[in-house]
Amino acid sequence: MFKTIANAWRIEDIRKKLLYTALILFIFRIGAAIPVPFVNAAEGIISNTDTSSFISYLIMMTGDAFNYGTIFAMSITPYINASIILQLLQVVIPALERLAQEGEEGRKKISAITRYTAVGLGLLQSIAYYVYLRSGGFLTTDDAGKKFAGFPAVLQALVIIGILTAGSALVMWLGEQINEKGIGNGISLILFTGIISRIPTLVTTLFQYFNRGGVFYGLAPLAAVIMILMVAFIVWMDNAEHRIPVQYAKRVVGRKMYGGQSSHIPLKVNMSGVLPVIFASSILSIPPTIQLFVKAENKFWTTILGWFNQTSPLYVVIYFFMIIFFAYFYSQIQYNPIEMANNLRKNSGAIPGIRPGEPTAAYIAKIMSKITLLGALLLSVVALFPIIFTQLTTLIFGEGRTMNISLGGTSVIILVGVALETVQQLESQMMMRHYKGFLD
Repeated sequence: MFKTIANAWRIEDIRKKLLYTALILFIFRIGAAIPVPFVNAAEGIISNTDTSSFISYLIMMTGDAFNYGTIFAMSITPYINASIILQLLQVVIPALERLAQEGEEGRKKISAITRYTAVGLGLLQSIAYYVYLRSGGFLTTDDAGKKFAGFPAVLQALVIIGILTAGSALVMWLGEQINEKGIGNGISLILFTGIISRIPTLVTTLFQYFNRGGVFYGLAPLAAVIMILMVAFIVWMDNAEHRIPVQYAKRVVGRKMYGGQSSHIPLKVNMSGVLPVIFASSILSIPPTIQLFVKAENKFWTTILGWFNQTSPLYVVIYFFMIIFFAYFYSQIQYNPIEMANNLRKNSGAIPGIRPGEPTAAYIAKIMSKITLLGALLLSVVALFPIIFTQLTTLIFGEGRTMNISLGGTSVIILVGVALETVQQLESQMMMRHYKGFLD
């Protein structure tokens, strides 16, 4: 990876893209440190020992911006949720499905709809965040120490909600600028930057376990070793692929003969990358969001929504099946076995032992189904192991002496996945530049 970045840095136009991308990410981190007016969250809205799955998830996704009430507190999460909604709706709404099949123009229209949806979701999340801040006592008060009432309270709400919504739209725009003028993969890089900015805090928290003495002297390094092994496992999983052999028939074009060679169709084991984990985590954050508006006295809804907390076994089961579902869903959107079979037939290619046409499509679909299941299971192991590890330490050592690395799996999957995707982007841009120079 470092060698690829070093090689890209030597190329002037790619170096400019890297510097532009770094500037955009620097602006994002500045916005993540500027507090919203009327918000008093300098010490954080939760303590370092709080293990609330939903709040911890939002803090992780926003790079601590959510915890300190900054203008980018919503970060890129509204856009991610909007993308999930639009991709799901393309399956059930024929008009959106037709737009997706109209090529570049259709994709532009879907992108515009996604932006508007993201702004709407950003507004709803900003309202929910304002209510949470007000109920938690994180807003500035009058001279008597009481909450603002009447018009001052309305003005306070409009300012906070407006800035948070505008902040989420600005983050979305920054990501698009990286796609257009930077190295690409903008939304993922912003998410990557937010997560990686929390590494110093996570390392500090890890070292705090050394001060607990006893078994934690061995448990803290064990958690670090687990993280390193997870990184190695994710890299292996991302690079693993299944190759379907293909034999091309000989054909004569003019005076030249083409084909007659063996090749293969590479199918990645982890076809969907980090998206199933992000999608599943985003959807499972909805019940805890609703719980913020439910009063503690309402035992019925508190109990029902409590089933979706990360400490619940039901959460682990639902998380597992949702990762598998989204892995299949994304692979079905991105890969069409019928189209792959038709392309093989047009190029006089065939899979040995399989008849061209529909049998080839059925064979490719069968292989893809097996590979997708394997990739989803491997992804589930990485995502769920830290949660199970956290719960085991809670059972063994008690509620107050647990090592919470429950969100570590999601973080590591996103970090490693985005890093590998970015390196692939750089390699493809360097390859394109090489071919352009050769043609010139």
